[in-house]
Amino acid sequence: MTTLWATIIILGVLITIHEYGHFIAARSVGVRVERFSIGIPPRFLTIRSIDDGLLFNLFFYKRSKGKWKWQPIFKKEIKKPGRIGSNTEYVIALLPLGGYVKMAGIIDESMDTDLQYEKDEFMSQPLWAKIWILSAGVIMNTILAFVIFASIGYYQGSPEIKNEAVVGELQLDKPAQLAGILPGDRIIKIDDERINTWDDLTRIIHAQPETKINVLIDRDNSIIDLDLTTTTHTIMTENGTDSLGVIGIAPVIIYNDMTITDAVGVGWSRTFASFSMIIESLRMLGSGAASVKDFGGPIMIAQLAGQTAEAGLMPFLTFMALLSVNLALLNILPIPGLDGGHIFLHLIEAIIRRPLTLKTRIAIQQVGMAFILMLMVTIIFQDISRLFN
Repeated sequence: MTTLWATIIILGVLITIHEYGHFIAARSVGVRVERFSIGIPPRFLTIRSIDDGLLFNLFFYKRSKGKWKWQPIFKKEIKKPGRIGSNTEYVIALLPLGGYVKMAGIIDESMDTDLQYEKDEFMSQPLWAKIWILSAGVIMNTILAFVIFASIGYYQGSPEIKNEAVVGELQLDKPAQLAGILPGDRIIKIDDERINTWDDLTRIIHAQPETKINVLIDRDNSIIDLDLTTTTHTIMTENGTDSLGVIGIAPVIIYNDMTITDAVGVGWSRTFASFSMIIESLRMLGSGAASVKDFGGPIMIAQLAGQTAEAGLMPFLTFMALLSVNLALLNILPIPGLDGGHIFLHLIEAIIRRPLTLKTRIAIQQVGMAFILMLMVTIIFQDISRLFN
């Protein structure tokens, strides 16, 4: 259950923030927004902005002419005399796994070709306005990551790791916790090798993935002898990937107070570091140092969302920030069907100084969507294989 609600919260927040960026950017330059939807259809709740009020609709299955159909089961109009409506329909859909902003006069994934080139349509806007609208979702996801990282930094303070071989925290269901190691235990020996610092500890354990080791700990002046087997943690390196031995422990960390200025710096540095990490991953994928098998999809996201939620609020928010950076960077890639793909097409039009034909645009969109769907199927397949293995 934790995994379910954690996944809904993370995806709901990230998608809403992303689509809200497109929404406010479109409205800021006078583009008419026909629909702002959170979730994947069918619609569950809609609110339409009309003149002199708001119109509510609640959808569910209802028997009509002998058949059960998904249709409005409750309608309510709230009167607000004098109110000028935008005619925008705000939608909460049944499946909280996506979202979109439908603007007037835009050729997007809906393949809508009904363009009148009115003043309030997307295609009638200058190039800078189109790029602003299309990049606003990415900008909002980047800002969200920055705010989360900065807030966590300010709340927790500046971390200082104590280089002592003392266990500060344990990961659930990892070798150390399963073997009975507790926070506060001092590790004094591993396989008869003396341990004086945390650096000594990590050097020895990291060199032995999937290996049985003997650990001697000091707990309140009592010596305890334990046997356990390390597990493997895969990291990315310049030459590909490397496997490290781990037992699921973390050092003692002391947090010092941080000023707001310092927190802003931490927010930017962690956001930039997250972008750099993803870019390096894509570089490794392109060079062959990593493969699609190393990447995770919705199932892995759900698993990590549940794990971080169980670990506490700070890990959960950190994962949300990292995922927000992922969403921002992947969306800005020049792949048809993504925000970056739309921007790329408009830049091409600016270079050749004429618009692409509707047929060409739709063909490019279809190729892009086919590529994205194929990639999604591949990653989901890897997710399922990883789940059963």
